[in-house]
Amino acid sequence: MFVSIVLLWLCICFVVYQLKPRRPKNFPPGPPVLPVLGNLLHLTFENPLKDFERLRKSYGNVYSLFLGPRPAVVVNGFKAIKEAFITKGADFAGRPQDMIFKVICKSRGVVMADYGPVWKEHRRFSLMTLRNFGLGKTSMEERIHGELQYTIKTLEKSIGKTLSPQVMFHHVASNIICQVLFDTRYEYNDDFMRVFVRCVTENTKLLNGPWSILFDSFPIIRNLPLPFRKIFKNYETIADLARGNVNEHKTTRVPGEPRDFVDCYLDELDKRGDESSFSEEQLVAQLLDLHGAGTDTTSNTLLTAFLHLLSKPHIQERCQQEIDRVLEGKEQASFEDRHNMPYMQAVIHESQRIANTVPLSVFHCTIKDTELMGYSIPKGTMIIEDLSSVLNEEGQWKFPHEFNPENFLNDQGEFVKPEAFLPFSAGPRVCLGESLARMELFLILVTLLRKFKFIWPEDAGEPDFTLVFGITMTTRPYRMKVQLRSTQ
Repeated sequence: MFVSIVLLWLCICFVVYQLKPRRPKNFPPGPPVLPVLGNLLHLTFENPLKDFERLRKSYGNVYSLFLGPRPAVVVNGFKAIKEAFITKGADFAGRPQDMIFKVICKSRGVVMADYGPVWKEHRRFSLMTLRNFGLGKTSMEERIHGELQYTIKTLEKSIGKTLSPQVMFHHVASNIICQVLFDTRYEYNDDFMRVFVRCVTENTKLLNGPWSILFDSFPIIRNLPLPFRKIFKNYETIADLARGNVNEHKTTRVPGEPRDFVDCYLDELDKRGDESSFSEEQLVAQLLDLHGAGTDTTSNTLLTAFLHLLSKPHIQERCQQEIDRVLEGKEQASFEDRHNMPYMQAVIHESQRIANTVPLSVFHCTIKDTELMGYSIPKGTMIIEDLSSVLNEEGQWKFPHEFNPENFLNDQGEFVKPEAFLPFSAGPRVCLGESLARMELFLILVTLLRKFKFIWPEDAGEPDFTLVFGITMTTRPYRMKVQLRSTQ
């Protein structure tokens, strides 16, 4: 009997030992690993950023975790992130296989597509088409100013009252990119806009929640009716909306005379035929990627910017003085005016730094065996890029842990952009929406600050600067009071 118990105990120990994930030779260090669970118990699913920072302090700027049985390397700090995503950008440009977001979109589009010829072809086509439709040009400025007229009307109706800016800013950013993609702007209560915003907002939270992590870590549970099924349902809902737009375009378009991105893609599909990587389902995925890249980053940065401008009226007033001086006699701002507004530029970039909109970027993976900071990283290893560690890094910023435009000004008051400013990541996978976001942030902030004064309501208590974690970070809901400026 005793011998049987000992043998059973030894068998259990052996099975547990076999189930315990092991770090490969010269792999980055990390916390002890549990069988099956890996290091999941080391992370707070609601907001793991503090856990990542705690582990960085213990194990260095390059360390490893196991999400269930799957190894991942977390990259922190400007030096390590620059080596991985700029110096060796191609080595780290893959996307992890079998992750929930990749499963949902079937590796289509440009965000989750595998690094290779198809991805390069579609990214190149997207950037070229966006430029043709005005990215960086006066025509895009006019689209932004046109949408801002609706925002101004909303704010004028709220003079002397308080309003919540969350939905307003999301609709502004969404409509600007929708005009490029679909040649359409939507009323803020339109069903398309309402459903689209709801599904995207829900998914940005769910995709960084515990059920998403469990889906990625334990394939055995994927067919169960668990809460992660909601992510698939939401994605299919917005994909159907995009398909409806594509089908409408197919009946109204004039080949060779494109009105928008959809027409351009359909023209390209006609030229290439069925044998190419271009397809209607690829177009749908591309539209959802571009809408996401052109909406959340901008709207969440605007919310962060206004939260700090409300709580720091001296910064808001200094911005307005600079705006009044530079735009004197001009009907509206131009993107080129940024060169004469160093303080406004500093405030915008500081808002992006503090907003930390996509704190963990989109997960990468290595496409070949490589090295990082002296460690060996095998092909196919998941890579987590902690952008928070760069945007708040000691030694990279004058004031790393507070909102202060001086982080982007030199001793002469000129605008400077430190190398560590990487809110959109870097390298081959840098965010597609960066150029559009930069133009939107400047024109929206300058236009609204020129016309209105924004005040923190007297009965609102102290501002809460805590950001809500998700694929994109956002502020907690807040309200603001609006006044017309006396200079207008």
